[in-house]
Amino acid sequence: MKHFSLLLLLMNLLLVSCELKLKPTATDGQTSDIKIERYDRLQSRYLTTGDFSALQEMNTEYPIETRTLIEKVLNLGSVEDYEINSKFLKFFQDSTLQLLIAEAEAEYMRMDDLEEEMTHAFKHLNKWFPDLKLPYVYAQIGALDQSIIVGENSIGISLDKYMGTDYPLYKKYYSEEQRESMTRRHIVPEAMSFYLLSHYPLSDYDFRSQNERDLHMGKIMWIVNKAVGRNVFNTKFVTLVEKYMKRNPRMEISQMLLEDNYSALQP
Repeated sequence: MKHFSLLLLLMNLLLVSCELKLKPTATDGQTSDIKIERYDRLQSRYLTTGDFSALQEMNTEYPIETRTLIEKVLNLGSVEDYEINSKFLKFFQDSTLQLLIAEAEAEYMRMDDLEEEMTHAFKHLNKWFPDLKLPYVYAQIGALDQSIIVGENSIGISLDKYMGTDYPLYKKYYSEEQRESMTRRHIVPEAMSFYLLSHYPLSDYDFRSQNERDLHMGKIMWIVNKAVGRNVFNTKFVTLVEKYMKRNPRMEISQMLLEDNYSALQP
């Protein structure tokens, strides 16, 4: 599992965390059901048909999501640029991206299963970390850039990065190992990992050894495995955490994550 890339990617994604705010429909720290906002459908309408009403709704109903996508994910420039809408539309006119949009929308016509799994996982996380707020979650289509976008209390899912291990386009750009996690079943675990890590980052990250960084990521992954009820992440660092918790059966999960003595995790 690509634990290094998860941690490094999150460090980059945190650059947008101050901009993505909790939507009014979400609750503070409550374990209600999570619904995935279908921003991707508006995006698809505009990018495949040029429907100006879809663009207007993107800008009025989803201004933060649109700004983040254009400025931070695609790096097309400022949304204040009077030509940005044309640049955005033109960027996606590439035939490969048009096909990707169509196939992503077909693959993710329904996301009930993901909403249910995410709700279930978050209820576990909230039990262990009562102060963890219910995230606002939305779907989007990128251009094979970032998989998960984490905000302060928000999670953006790039559907184009989860089209399946054998998706033909992936074979051109990604190794077999990378493709293993580019599946529907990895969406919730990766989203929960990024979100939990954004709220419980490793303190003094720049001054930590690589081993401490990996062990902290191992903690996050172990917790997410427990939250989703399956062993999605299988690294040697997750295994070390598993052994540590077996040696300390009375330790609370929150206590384990906040524990700063990483030498204790070593065999």
